[in-house]
Amino acid sequence: MRLSVAFAVQRRSAITIGQASSPENPMHCRTSFAAFLLPLAAASASAQTTVKIGSVSPLSGTGAHQGKDIENGTRMAIDDLNAKGLSIAGKKVRFVLQAEDDGADPKMGTAAAQKLVDNGVVAVIGHLNSGTTVPASKIYNNAGIPQISPAATTPLYTRQGYKTAFRVVASDSLVGKTLAAYSIKTLHAKKIAVIDDRTAFGQGLADEFTKGVKAVGGAQLVSRQFTNDKATDFNAILTQIRAHKPDVIFYGGMDAVAGPMLKQMKALGIGARLVSGDGVCSEKLPELAGDALGSDKVICVVAGGVSGAKEEAAAAAFAERYRQRFKIPLQTYAPYAYDATMVFAQAMQQANSTDPARFLSALAKIKYHGVTGDIAFDPSGDLHDAALTLYTYREGKQVKLQVVR
Repeated sequence: MRLSVAFAVQRRSAITIGQASSPENPMHCRTSFAAFLLPLAAASASAQTTVKIGSVSPLSGTGAHQGKDIENGTRMAIDDLNAKGLSIAGKKVRFVLQAEDDGADPKMGTAAAQKLVDNGVVAVIGHLNSGTTVPASKIYNNAGIPQISPAATTPLYTRQGYKTAFRVVASDSLVGKTLAAYSIKTLHAKKIAVIDDRTAFGQGLADEFTKGVKAVGGAQLVSRQFTNDKATDFNAILTQIRAHKPDVIFYGGMDAVAGPMLKQMKALGIGARLVSGDGVCSEKLPELAGDALGSDKVICVVAGGVSGAKEEAAAAAFAERYRQRFKIPLQTYAPYAYDATMVFAQAMQQANSTDPARFLSALAKIKYHGVTGDIAFDPSGDLHDAALTLYTYREGKQVKLQVVR
């Protein structure tokens, strides 16, 4: 079992009370009363159920700031849940976080997943990268432990048929289609170049974007180039792309590469806009790109979104609370990790159980309104009626453009 609950207040305590009330032996009274308190204290402490929640993301390497964002969002949710003092199945529940580093590496990811399973977690928030999420999902499925990814967007993740796999972000198919339509219809791009970092996430997103461009029509794909997720020199591929004079360069990858790429685009005199997914849409991008970021030069999308004054105020309040708690701005995924943790807790409450075998069915039917919007899952574990939010950057600040459904 993952959860152990010991509880007992022995009947002999009642006898001790009777002895303690005797006026003939006041010393015995004090001793017996103290003896009575000990099992009460033990019973109070042991009536609390400890529930382990796992968090897995890259806490080392170039994506560590994004991975730490996931851990921090999960930690905020766990702190809030513990402050509420929830009871499930008649017992007080204390949530405990176990955070693991997957290094954005599939081998490290599966090792971290197995460690969480062996240590008795009942739910997992993670992973960030599609390349770690997919292989780890098999381990969680075999153990019957539900997993909610706050970031992985590859369609493959939820097409494996695992009943334990969920996500609170839109898949690449929706992101790619949306960015393609925006590039052609709003940015009026006629020539588009595509670069990806050859990771499961980057290549998959670029492939979906390319499909979207072909489906929308009206624009020409003039170049398809490749790099890797640790590259720093893009002069060769950018020089090739420059010859085609594209209006838009689509990049499938993360901000750690996009920042230096923008600098080299500026150095080569490439005036095309850079369009990308949520891996680029971070608070760190202005630091990584410097003055090459410009204004309205980068268009990116985050899977999820809220509209309306009340919802936007709640999102802003969360961001400020995050900043106060961790002394840094949130990047991208903390609100999604926070909501995923809260969704798990609500499923446990609805099932009146912290056993994954019992609350998994409640999770599949969940309806939750969170910081990132309304959360419900389709039969595959994908976000139902997913929203996307388009952003740009102006004067070093991320600016919301619109929410798309």
